[in-house]
Amino acid sequence: MKFEEEVVTGVHRPEFTTLFRAAIVERGVTMTWLRERLADGGNPIAAATLSYWRSGARRPEGPRSIAAVEEIESLLALERGALMSLIGPTHRVGPIGRVQYPLAHDRLEQLTAETFTGLGAAVLDPARDVSTTAVTEVGADGFVISRTTRTLLQSTSGTITDVPYIDMTPGAPTPAPLFSMLGGGRISRRYSHPSGEVHGAMMELERPLGPAQTAMIEWKLEYPPGYPGTSETGHGVARRCRDLMLWTKFHPDALPTWLEEVQETPDDTTVTPLCLDGATAIHQVRQGWGPGMLILRWGYDARE
Repeated sequence: MKFEEEVVTGVHRPEFTTLFRAAIVERGVTMTWLRERLADGGNPIAAATLSYWRSGARRPEGPRSIAAVEEIESLLALERGALMSLIGPTHRVGPIGRVQYPLAHDRLEQLTAETFTGLGAAVLDPARDVSTTAVTEVGADGFVISRTTRTLLQSTSGTITDVPYIDMTPGAPTPAPLFSMLGGGRISRRYSHPSGEVHGAMMELERPLGPAQTAMIEWKLEYPPGYPGTSETGHGVARRCRDLMLWTKFHPDALPTWLEEVQETPDDTTVTPLCLDGATAIHQVRQGWGPGMLILRWGYDARE
């Protein structure tokens, strides 16, 4: 859906309120309908708040509102980013909790810190994952082929131009996987820890991210032929995130005989058996969760 732009202070650019109102009218929906659809999608927004947005009395601020605006674009058949690009800078970060390493092991914390230093990054950077979806593809040999991650990133303080990401293989030295950016920036630096257990990449954002501002980034890890077989996947957050989803897709000729979920936090580790129940994929979801690591492991032997 596209709309004619109006002239605003001499610049051909629609305001958030103008486009929001126009989209509601063109779609032929009510505010009640919109509020109910948002609630169904896990983004409840008060009717009064939506009315404020439509009238221009207030603008969306904070991670929850930003997530709702992204869904509104879909519900009103708008192009992705049509409303988001008109919100402008915000000065709220919302609750972020205490920043911690998501690991329970001192040695891994040390390797991670040294890898961040090797990348030229702060040991605990001022960015947080607001919402992340990681999709892992498992090949016919039962090992990971690739993992694609899409994250709504937010600055908690200061201005961010680069974001570090690391991949770990605890206790199993490996060559570096292939890092690549699919959207939102470019890979500017790479670093592998001498132990071979932690590999990192620095992602340079398309534009600087000011305090409380958000940006979408998407990147991919690929494990080339000859790479040591990896039969686990996961994602970690150093701060509380709004939601995290892991979706692992297995080759139909390599469905594991067992799976287990590992949830590791700075305080403890829990292991939970899972099953495919006849499916070829499995997903794990956490909301209002972190810091921690959420992991999926699998195998093809008898599980004791």
